[in-house]
Amino acid sequence: MALMPVADAYAAVLKDAAALPEETVALNDAHHRTLSRDIAALRTQPPAAMSAMDGYAVRAADAVLGARLNVIGEVAAGRPFGKSLTGGQAARIFTGGVVPEGADAVVIQEDATREGDTVIVNEASTAGKNIRAAGIDFKQGDVLLTRGLLLNDRALALAAGMNHPQLPVHRRPKVAILATGDELVAPGAPLAPGQIVYSNVFALTALVRSEGGEAIDLGVARDTMESTSAGIRRARELGADILITTGGASVGDHDLVQSALKAEGTDMAFWKIALRPGKPMMHGRLGAMRVLGLPGNPVSSYICAFLFLVPLIRALSGRARVDHVFEQATLGRELAANDQRQDYLRARLATGPDSVAVATSVGAQDSSLVANLAAADALIVRPPFAPAAAAGAPCTILRLPL
Repeated sequence: MALMPVADAYAAVLKDAAALPEETVALNDAHHRTLSRDIAALRTQPPAAMSAMDGYAVRAADAVLGARLNVIGEVAAGRPFGKSLTGGQAARIFTGGVVPEGADAVVIQEDATREGDTVIVNEASTAGKNIRAAGIDFKQGDVLLTRGLLLNDRALALAAGMNHPQLPVHRRPKVAILATGDELVAPGAPLAPGQIVYSNVFALTALVRSEGGEAIDLGVARDTMESTSAGIRRARELGADILITTGGASVGDHDLVQSALKAEGTDMAFWKIALRPGKPMMHGRLGAMRVLGLPGNPVSSYICAFLFLVPLIRALSGRARVDHVFEQATLGRELAANDQRQDYLRARLATGPDSVAVATSVGAQDSSLVANLAAADALIVRPPFAPAAAAGAPCTILRLPL
């Protein structure tokens, strides 16, 4: 099979990736979920004119410099006054208190002197001063949260203010992660000769969760058809929407993932991409479950997951925006000409004198170098057959998650 262009592989991964069904969750469980419907305010905020400061509610016409006004009561937040002000009167009011009928301004306490039941105005006021008008934030029926929105902390605060105790969201995609390889051991476990510490699952799990998905760790399958197939079947039993495999995606005698997937009935879309790092990535469908076979090298595994898994999770989550955002920067060092594969070079970012981002490749780009990946802020994207580029030349970057 010829190497598939990255754009074609991306389109294949996202083909028919519709949002998962709706469910209703409490506000406390809605963080990083995606709204499945537009949400309108159930109330007006504030529901009435309210004081923005501690001071005295007055009629602006009375609040001239040196005026002496009769204080007829007090208004606290949550305790409306229930009386109207007439000429020459004032009411002590605190922040959040409902402005009494007849009042149209608030003289802050720093601009007033209290003498018993009299308040002296030390700075003239004007109508509307220090008052939050009814509905200045939003009005009942205003649509403030829209379908496809990823709910962050501020959106949850707004939803609460709109008087929504629950929100309709799309179900989280379930992402099962199956590692393969006899050589893999968990961090902290004794290492026999030839064994390596398995790190991919931790990066992939964090990536899935950061995008609002539910990660399921299926552990490590041994290098046998029986063990690999058992892991694939387990993903289906758990109702995974996406199965991620790591390792075993190449063409060696012990690379069994593709064979196991086909034996289980997977319809393979591709298994070689014109991509560096990540050439042996695979994709297919096993019934309703989407399969991404990632390379075993940790850098290749992460880059492929970032490029393809993240947009897929977003699409299944119902996000309004699925694609990554490409930015323009300048190169911090020269780059050699590229070959037929689209390249994603790990790079550090700095700010140049003209405030344009400067992307400097971290040096060695081997797909096993986790330290260089961890040191990177972004990926420099180089199309196939890109010519050599000098330091200071323009380039395209993708920022990595913080």
